[in-house]
Amino acid sequence: MTRILRNRLLYISIVLIIGLTGFVVKNSYYLQVLTFIGINTLLALGLNMLMGYAGQISLGHAAFYGIGAYTTGILSVTYNLSPWLSLPCAIFLSVLVAFIVGVPTLKLSGYYLGMGTLGFGMIAFIVFREWDDMTGGASGFVGIPSLNIGPLSFASEQNYFYLVWSVVLMIIIMCQRIIDSRMGRALRSIHDSENAAKAVGINTMNLKLQIFIFSAAVSALAGFLYAHFVSFISPGSFDFLMSVRMVTMVVIGGMASIWGALLGASLLTLLPEWLHAFSDFEMVVYGLIMMVVMILLPQGLTRGILDFCENARERYAGTDHFKD
Repeated sequence: MTRILRNRLLYISIVLIIGLTGFVVKNSYYLQVLTFIGINTLLALGLNMLMGYAGQISLGHAAFYGIGAYTTGILSVTYNLSPWLSLPCAIFLSVLVAFIVGVPTLKLSGYYLGMGTLGFGMIAFIVFREWDDMTGGASGFVGIPSLNIGPLSFASEQNYFYLVWSVVLMIIIMCQRIIDSRMGRALRSIHDSENAAKAVGINTMNLKLQIFIFSAAVSALAGFLYAHFVSFISPGSFDFLMSVRMVTMVVIGGMASIWGALLGASLLTLLPEWLHAFSDFEMVVYGLIMMVVMILLPQGLTRGILDFCENARERYAGTDHFKD
């Protein structure tokens, strides 16, 4: 079976699973959790393209998530603009900010890049919290309308579940196309050795900026979907802890893995549901999880699961050969 055929069968399977899940699950709470998993998957996918494939650290990516959410909220509520018209505005503003921030910060590398993006994230959080006239300040921004397409309303949890996961599938396909392209191979070469990539003629700065902007646009798209789903946003949803969550999703699921982003987002979305008693120690829990994963499964859960299955298959094949 060729890789193209295998990917097509995989996408068809995902479509069937999404369709059946939305049809079978009727509980509103479960649909909301599944929708949040989809939104977090978008965040993990965008950041994974930057960290996992290009090898660039970002500790302030929640800022782009917030830019997408606040832009659509302000335009649709304060200026009565259609949410669908506010979407390109949110993505454009996020891309513009990513370009302005990326040009100087992407000249840095390693911990210095992490600190640079962390500073940007803190600045964005302060703007969200202190610009009371536009963002509502610490009290939050309310009254964000639900989405509609003609007579079709996405106010119901089921319809919004389908909308979010349709977008997730579209972004997965887009990321896979990038990874399989010449650009994807160049990104992996930057991840392995930026100096070697420069030596063979790759414009590393331009490529890093492009993937940084793409990652920011995906995060803004997630922010748009989040804002119109919850109808209320506040600065606390886009703080440093959110950036840590995003990084944790990528690391736990497995960097340089699209399906790892999906797995990491699912686990990190469900984790607070399982650990209500430890909500005051959320950062501690995330830190412990990252430590355990990095020690035992340095390539993430996805690679660990695949390696386990491969080892089990080899042991099973070896046992059969011994019996013969």
